[in-house]
Amino acid sequence: MSWRMRMVIGLAVVASAGCAINLARRSPWDIQQLAELSDQMEQFKTLARLKAEEADQLRRAKGALEGDLSASEASVGYDERGLVTRMLDSVLFDSGKAQLRAGASRVLDKVAKVLQEVAEQPVGIEGHTDNVPIKYSGWESNQALSVARANAVLNHLVQQHGIDPARLTAIGYGEQRPIASNETAADRQKNRRVEIVILPQASGRTYEAEAQRVSSEGGYAK
Repeated sequence: MSWRMRMVIGLAVVASAGCAINLARRSPWDIQQLAELSDQMEQFKTLARLKAEEADQLRRAKGALEGDLSASEASVGYDERGLVTRMLDSVLFDSGKAQLRAGASRVLDKVAKVLQEVAEQPVGIEGHTDNVPIKYSGWESNQALSVARANAVLNHLVQQHGIDPARLTAIGYGEQRPIASNETAADRQKNRRVEIVILPQASGRTYEAEAQRVSSEGGYAK
């Protein structure tokens, strides 16, 4: 086991013991290092659930996505779902719209290339919004907008790149799953996003069940 992985596991042990770290006393370099270790811990937890061949595929996919996508286009990382490519809504859509803007193809084409290289993996496409009520764009709700955007991405991947639609599941969560507080314009911008998740093969049916749950509870899904 490498020294870095030992550090990652050590960080998890400290966190589980309830020890707090006072980030205010740490330098920006220290905070960056902790963030990197946290990302590696998510990678470790995700890949530990997979067979060796599948884990290798996700590692290669992550490297390809990070190499092809700029920081202004997307961020790439692991969480409990799998390998996540996160794009702000402004990268793909104009405000209040669900039609892909002209420059969106450049970003989605890079993602599609990687999805084609992991052809056995199911893929989730999630639309997310902030919590500001819809006023002028004509959508019924934030969730309606979010599912329309998720489906726009799904349709692009199918129609422009021939990706098997059976692999893809779109969900519109609306404002239900924020990653920031919604209290400032900057945080609301972070919440307005589309996430493309390369899922473990074993999670495909569970993810489809999640889509059905969202739909049955008044949300929207493929």
